[in-house]
Amino acid sequence: MKLIECPRDAMQGIQTFISTEKKVHYINKLLEVGFDTLDFGSFVSPKAIPQLRDTAEVLSNLKLTGTKLLAIVANTRGAEEASAHASISYLGFPLSISETFQQRNTNKSIAEALSTLDEIQQICARDNKTLVTYISMGFGNPYGDPYSIDHVLNMTDVLATMGITIISLADTIGVSQPSQIKTLYSTAVEKFPSIEFGAHLHSSPQKALEKIDAAFEAGCQRFDGAIKGFGGCPMAEDELVGNLATETILGYLDSRSAAPILNRAAFAEAMTIADDVFAH
Repeated sequence: MKLIECPRDAMQGIQTFISTEKKVHYINKLLEVGFDTLDFGSFVSPKAIPQLRDTAEVLSNLKLTGTKLLAIVANTRGAEEASAHASISYLGFPLSISETFQQRNTNKSIAEALSTLDEIQQICARDNKTLVTYISMGFGNPYGDPYSIDHVLNMTDVLATMGITIISLADTIGVSQPSQIKTLYSTAVEKFPSIEFGAHLHSSPQKALEKIDAAFEAGCQRFDGAIKGFGGCPMAEDELVGNLATETILGYLDSRSAAPILNRAAFAEAMTIADDVFAH
């Protein structure tokens, strides 16, 4: 099972600026753990996400390991900027199946976002990067926009046609239910065998394990998490629903003998550092 640690998602909604030095110290420790990928920063407008305005500076101070780096982008300008860095392997793009949220998150319609996504895919192909597409509001939305599992599968079909090979289904507001998770992943994995499906679930701590179990049993191939469950989407609702806690995912995978080999001592150190980084 691939574990993707998401300090970017954990930090982005915090109003008080976390110093570049603290970010570098924390992310460098995360790089020692041995995660498959770190979702470490984003190349988006500083006005939209002021917390991450120092992503390029953070990147220049990282001690690279075998862990791959992922940066979020929202337009072709950000994609060009991110892809210029040889140390970045993945570009991540948030594509919503909620028209309202796509506008809130990237100031684009879904049609415009798909056009942008196609352009970013071409940039990735040119620069030897891999595009990770997040289907946000993938389990429902609070706006009354149309939603169904078929709606998600239809969007996946569009992405498959574009050559997208990694899709992370995102429960942006934490509304998913285990039965829904199981149905969606089992159907998607069977219908699109060439696509690697991930889970980017937001959840209360009380419901996290049942959601992880449902995705795992249904064939999810990668989990996004954030240490201690910090984070959430600042563009979604006033009250942030936290990320899945990485230690909860790891505990579950340990119980299933499916955990990746990690430096557990470095992970414990990162847990301690997180208390300081997120003490706001």
